[in-house]
Amino acid sequence: MRSGKPIIIVGAIVVFAGIIFHFQGQGMVGPESSFMYSNPEWITYGLEIIILGIIILGIGIWLTISKRR
Repeated sequence: MRSGKPIIIVGAIVVFAGIIFHFQGQGMVGPESSFMYSNPEWITYGLEIIILGIIILGIGIWLTISKRR
C-alpha cells in the first residue's frame, strides 16, 4: 500500500458509524421502530466502534507520516 489515506478514510467511516450507533442507543437518532433505538447495549457498542475507528485512524495517520520520511 502506498499510503495510509485509504485506511484514514475507513477509520473515519467507522468512527461516524459508531457515533450514529451510540446516538441510536440513546434514542436521539433513527426511527423508533429500530431495534437499536433506546437500547442501552448499543450505547456501549457505539463507544466500542468509535474506539476501534480511532485506532484505525491512528494507524492510517502513522502510515502516512512514516511514508513521508
